[in-house]
Amino acid sequence: MQIVAVQLDIAWLDRPANHRRVTELLDAADVRPGALVALPEMFDVGYVMDAEPATEPGGGTTLRFCAELAATRGVTLLAGVTSRDGQGVARNQAIAFGPTGDEIARYTKRHPFTPMQEDEHFPAGDKVVTFDWAGLSVCPLICYDIRFPEDFHLGLKQGAEVYVVTANFPAARQDHWHTLLCARAIENQALVVGVNRTGSDPAVEYAGGSTVIAPDGTVLACAGDEETALCVDVDPSCVAESREKFGVWRERL
Repeated sequence: MQIVAVQLDIAWLDRPANHRRVTELLDAADVRPGALVALPEMFDVGYVMDAEPATEPGGGTTLRFCAELAATRGVTLLAGVTSRDGQGVARNQAIAFGPTGDEIARYTKRHPFTPMQEDEHFPAGDKVVTFDWAGLSVCPLICYDIRFPEDFHLGLKQGAEVYVVTANFPAARQDHWHTLLCARAIENQALVVGVNRTGSDPAVEYAGGSTVIAPDGTVLACAGDEETALCVDVDPSCVAESREKFGVWRERL
């Protein structure tokens, strides 16, 4: 089974440019049908703390792009986007699309990044969700959520075997990014995928470092600071085997 983390230098508030760049990076990679493809947090606009330019009406161009991308390539796609809920409230979300292009899950970031007043623009979600990918249970989380192990624990209680963290994680705290991803893999005995952006926006520098980590904390692959579609083959049985050999996960439920 293949996991693909698409690490791009997000063009500020330029959806068409970001859609094109994602397509180019996937075209240049060996992405197989059935893969799990992950895009960073707010991949289409950047980490914009203004809900008006950052969001589109329901069914906007980014959601159509994601649905078509999943369907034309026959993959499961998890994309970091901003959208508005049924009450018109802007949300920072990770939305999953199945290989037919249908939306299969929608997670709202439970921990907006309060040091940048994200909570004033994109209120927090109130639940953890999971979705199925080729028989494995996947739990999406977003950036600052990585610092809250209780959210990963909630995913574990729902049967999560793979965690995907979409992010705009700054270069200044890159060591934290890698350490926390490894910790979340070890404590939940799960595959952990961290998909970060690279480059810079008007306020922050980013160092990429998108990573796929095995249930025992082994780093299976890690990108540098370049744009890339990081393709990693994983053994779907590795989670069950890890949990069978060392059953600490049961004592956390």
